[in-house]
Amino acid sequence: MAAPNGAARPNQGFPADRGMAFAAQFAGVYLNFSPADAQSRASKLAAFVADGSQPQYGWDGFGKLAAVAIQPYDIETTDSQNAIVSVAFQSGARRFLLSVPVYYSGDAAGKRFVVSGRPAILPAPTPADLPQVVGPEADEAAAAELKPQLEDFFKKYASGDTAGLARYLDEGRSLPNFGGAFTFVRLEKLVVPVGGATRDVQAVVTWLVPSGATPTADPNANDQGNGDGHLEQAYRLTVEKQGDKWYVNDIRGAGRAVG
Repeated sequence: MAAPNGAARPNQGFPADRGMAFAAQFAGVYLNFSPADAQSRASKLAAFVADGSQPQYGWDGFGKLAAVAIQPYDIETTDSQNAIVSVAFQSGARRFLLSVPVYYSGDAAGKRFVVSGRPAILPAPTPADLPQVVGPEADEAAAAELKPQLEDFFKKYASGDTAGLARYLDEGRSLPNFGGAFTFVRLEKLVVPVGGATRDVQAVVTWLVPSGATPTADPNANDQGNGDGHLEQAYRLTVEKQGDKWYVNDIRGAGRAVG
């Protein structure tokens, strides 16, 4: 039985992490081919397969395949020297798995790997069903109070205005910032749960993503045809109220979707 997705279940003696890395590197060569680069592919494959193997390892030299996002996915070890490694990859709009049989020579023979048989392309699992969850009871009054402060916080967080950002942090605290890589457009959604002075809030923010041409600080610039775009991101912030002002203690990814 294979291990859970993304986790290795090694047999004692088989170095699972290195075996998975070897299979992923092989997949980067094996899964990308076209007639124009057949000779180059054959020479690269020779570093992974046994002496005397067919140079293209099962490909007849016609057709094209391109794979990206190649990552080790799973491993099933059968003994201390043999395993089947699954490698995830993307080709076009589809996700697939490549099953790669791998042999490990062990300590006495120099700790080397070789692809021990023909690989197999398989469909990747479909996305998991995401169950609905009940959100926390919302504190609308606190959200209305916090929203304008967070809007200004995100502006400073995006621009790299460290002096301005410091106004939203406890004395002595600091946070890394984007330093102008993005521009704050708007706070799309803010969820503030009922609680005490310290809350974990969730925020959906829209950033302006520059086109790479002339940088701009205008959040509506992409509507003027210069190629800039908008990107929504979700964050979880730990905030603390002191007097009539909220301070940000931490910012990180939100985790589960915020609505």
